[in-house]
Amino acid sequence: MPRLFCFGLGYSALALARALKGRGWAVAGTCRTPESHAALAAEGIETQFFDRARPLADPTALRGATHILSSVPPDDQGDPAIDLHAAAIASVPTEWIGYLSTTGVYGDRGGAWVDETSDLRPAGVRGQRRVDAEEGWLDLWRKHRRPVHLFRLAGIYGPGRGPFEQVRAGTARRVIKPGQVFSRIHVDDIVRVLEASMAKPNPGAAYNVCDDEAAPPQDVIVEAARLLGVEPPPAIPFEQANLPPMARSFYDELKRVSNRRIKEELGVRLTYPTYREGLAALARS
Repeated sequence: MPRLFCFGLGYSALALARALKGRGWAVAGTCRTPESHAALAAEGIETQFFDRARPLADPTALRGATHILSSVPPDDQGDPAIDLHAAAIASVPTEWIGYLSTTGVYGDRGGAWVDETSDLRPAGVRGQRRVDAEEGWLDLWRKHRRPVHLFRLAGIYGPGRGPFEQVRAGTARRVIKPGQVFSRIHVDDIVRVLEASMAKPNPGAAYNVCDDEAAPPQDVIVEAARLLGVEPPPAIPFEQANLPPMARSFYDELKRVSNRRIKEELGVRLTYPTYREGLAALARS
């Protein structure tokens, strides 16, 4: 029986875990709180607590894994999974290993296109941490010939996560910065890409995971409001928005991300090629 072990059963990793479990896979992974542990146990998913201060109590849980996925973000010291358990991961004869990274590794390109062959130019500390984490995972491929794959995710949305929740809560903001666009990806399409890679491993490869249309963020808010039948929030010029530092940092980067490789190499056909199809589906659910 195939077995998936996930470092970090967050939003995207859990979507994959549930999809595979529904097809008869064994699934295990890590979480950080007793509440998550209890909720995942109720779904039949084995978990251990894990973070930098709490290494795996039983690293032998990795031994039966045919596939390993990490969605644990790096901290100010590095990647916890690599720092604490690289040797254990390297010792497992897995068929596939995946690391969920971000398109932020490309930094700002002034609106130009990037693909997986583009050089990495992270704009800030968070982006550099991701680049360093990618290198740590790739070292498992270079030094130990483990089948590592990188997945650079765009902005993630899906059930329970996205503009509908913000519009309903009255917290959505329609910030206008002329020319600004962001790439996005529906969580179901993330799962589609990961499964396609599992079926066709290419160790050492990186994949951009985004939809077909980098779009202005204010357009997404307007479409969500339309689908909910409410007025969109008022437009606010970027200079007057007084965004917190992290939110502002996203607006400091402008690029268009190519998803050609997931289509041509993995044969992925996106269920939601733009935010319009994705939001429409969520509105119907």
